[in-house]
Amino acid sequence: MAKTLFVSALIAVIVLGVFAPALGNGFVGYDDADYVTGNPHVGTGLSRENLAWAFTASHANNWHPLTWISHQADSSLFGLEPRGHHLTSVVLHAANAALLFWWLNSVTGRLMVSAFVALAFGLHPLRVESVAWIAERKDVLSTLFWMLTLIAHTQWVRRRGTTLYVLTAGCLAAGLLAKQMLVTLPAVLLILDWWPLRREDPVKRLVLEKLPLFALSAIFSAVAIAVQSATGAASSLDRLPLGPRLENTVVSLVRYLGKIAWPVDLSVFYPFPPGGLPAWKVAGAAAALIAISAIAFQQREKRPWLAAGWIWYLLTLLPVIGIVQVGMQSMADRYTYVPMIGLLIASGWEACAWPRVAAVPGVLVLAAWSVVTIRQIPVWKDGVALFTQALRADPENFVAHDNIGVELDQRGQFEEALHHYRETLRIKPGDRNGESNFALASFAKGERLIAAGKQEEALDVIREGLRYLPRHALARVHVGRILSAKQQVAEALREFDAAIEIEPSLAAAHMGRGVAMAQSNRPVDARSAFEKTVELEPANVEARFNLGIVLAVLGQTAMARTQFQEVIRLNPGFTPAREALAEIGAQVSR
Repeated sequence: MAKTLFVSALIAVIVLGVFAPALGNGFVGYDDADYVTGNPHVGTGLSRENLAWAFTASHANNWHPLTWISHQADSSLFGLEPRGHHLTSVVLHAANAALLFWWLNSVTGRLMVSAFVALAFGLHPLRVESVAWIAERKDVLSTLFWMLTLIAHTQWVRRRGTTLYVLTAGCLAAGLLAKQMLVTLPAVLLILDWWPLRREDPVKRLVLEKLPLFALSAIFSAVAIAVQSATGAASSLDRLPLGPRLENTVVSLVRYLGKIAWPVDLSVFYPFPPGGLPAWKVAGAAAALIAISAIAFQQREKRPWLAAGWIWYLLTLLPVIGIVQVGMQSMADRYTYVPMIGLLIASGWEACAWPRVAAVPGVLVLAAWSVVTIRQIPVWKDGVALFTQALRADPENFVAHDNIGVELDQRGQFEEALHHYRETLRIKPGDRNGESNFALASFAKGERLIAAGKQEEALDVIREGLRYLPRHALARVHVGRILSAKQQVAEALREFDAAIEIEPSLAAAHMGRGVAMAQSNRPVDARSAFEKTVELEPANVEARFNLGIVLAVLGQTAMARTQFQEVIRLNPGFTPAREALAEIGAQVSR
C-alpha cells in the first residue's frame, strides 16, 4: 500500500510539473466567455440562485450542472483571475492520472506498466486541450468520476455489498452530471469484467447486475440529445447528411490513432474538408480498422488486453465520433481524453512481453511527449496564439481565420481582422459567422476613419460591410451622414429612411434625416424629424439646438427660445445656443 501511495503521488507531481505552465495562460475567446468570464451565473460565484441555474440551464448547448458548479466554486475562490481556474483543471488532471495508476495496479498487480500507462495518459500532448482550456473543465471533472467509478466497481466485484454498488452508481451519476461522455461506461465495465477482472460469471448475470447503470446512462443520453436538439447544436441531416458523417467516422478513428502516435499539427478545430473525403482515404481507413479489429479478436484468448483496449477505444469514442453531429468539427483532441486510455493499456501490456527492450523506448516516448506538451501549453495562452497555431496546422481552416479575426477585432486591429474574415469567406463562401463578423469589423473601422476625417475611405469600407449585413441601421446612418456632408441629400435621405425602417427607435437615424431635410430647405419635415429625435433622446443637445433653429425659421420664436434654454440647461457651455437665444431676444426688442 505504501509503495502504491508513493507512486500515485509521484505520478501526480510529475503531471503537475509538466502542466504547471498552464497557470500562466489567460482565458481564450473560444467559449471561455460562455463558461466563465461573460456568464453572470458563474462569474458571481456560488449562491442559491446560481446553483438553481446550474441544474435548470441548458446554456452552451449542454446540461452539465456539476461542471457549472465547479466553475462557480472557482469564481468564489479566485474571482475572474485565470490562474486559479487553470490550477483547478491541472490538479484534476493530475488526480486522474494518479487514480488511473491506482486502479490499474489494483486490478493487475503490475506496478511498472500501470505507472507507464498513467504517465503516458497524463503527459500526452493531446491532453493539453482538455486541461489548458478552461471551458473544457467538463473533461477533467467527469473523468475524475470515471476513475472513481472504476475503483468502486472493482471493490464491489471483490467484496460485494449494497453500499459499494450504490457508491459505483453514485460516482457514475456524478460523472454524467459533469459530462454525458460517461454514457458508455457501463458497457466498458462489461469489457473490464472479462479483462482484467477475469470474472467467470455468466454474461447474462454480468449484464443484469449493470442494468441500473445502463438505465442511468440511457436517461442522461436522452437528456443530452434533447438539450442539443432544442438548442440547435445538433446538425440536421439536411445540413450534414448521414453519408459524409459515416465516412468521417471511419477516417477520424484512424486519424486519432495517428495523432496519438505522432502528436503534431494539433489544432483547436479540425474542419470537414470542403470537398468531402476522397474515396481512397475512406477505404484505406476502413481496411485499417478491420485489420486491427481482426487481430484483436484473433488474439483475444492469448492477449486479451488487445481486444479490451481496442473495444474501450471504440466504445468511448462512440458518443463524439460524429454520427450524432454536434458542431461542425470533423474531430477534436479533447475527444481522446478517455478513449486513449484503452489504447495505452493495450500497448502497455503488449510491451510487457519485451520488458528489457521496451523500457528505454518507453522512457524516451514519455520524455518526448512531455516536451511537446510543454510547447503546446502556451498555444492556449490567448485566442490569437490559439488560432494562429490552428492556421499553422491548416492554412485553409476557415474557423481559425474567423476566430482570429474576432480576437483581432476586439483588440481594435480591424485591418488585420478584415484580412482573416476575407480568408474565411474565400475558403467557405456564404459562411454566416464570417459574413457577419466581416461586416461588423468594417463598420467599426469605418467609424474610426470617420473620426479621423477620412470620409471617402470610411464610405467605401462601410458599404463593403453592408454587402453582407444590409439591415444594420447604424451603418446606414453613417453612410447617410457622409453623403449628407457631400451634399448628396437625396441619397442620404434614402439611407436614413432605410435605417428608420430597420430600427424605428434609432435616434441617430431621425437626427440625420432632420439634417438632410433642413439641407433640402424642408423645415417642416426637418422639425418633425428633430422632434422625434428629442422624443427618443431628451438629453440630445444637438437635436434640441437644431430643432430650435428650425422653429425659429418657421417663426415659432417662443418654442425656439424654450429649446435653446433647455440646451443651455443641459450644456451650459454650448455657446451657439446662447448666441441664438441672444439673437431671438434682439429680434423681439426690435
